Amino acid sequence: MSNPQTVPSQASARAAAAARDRQPMETRQAFKTTEFMVYIAAVVAVVITAWVVGADRRGGLDPFGAEQAIRYITFLTIGYMLARGLAKAGSWTRRDDR
Repeated sequence: MSNPQTVPSQASARAAAAARDRQPMETRQAFKTTEFMVYIAAVVAVVITAWVVGADRRGGLDPFGAEQAIRYITFLTIGYMLARGLAKAGSWTRRDDR
């Protein structure tokens, strides 16, 4: 004879299954998106540009220094975060809505 406390009833099993079905699903992991690849490429391009472009030999000012590079990387980061937020905005679906 089975113990009624260890065997879940059909109603509680259905409720547990429904709760699992309502859990949110992420669209894709962030590092698997093209947005992330473009973000990384843009950050690398800014860093390389800031490193290569420097003061001329006559002692002029650096037209694209570290301060501007950090500013552009910050702008890129904000844009990437907004893009990920928009991508996830409508991703709350049920598991059976494939």
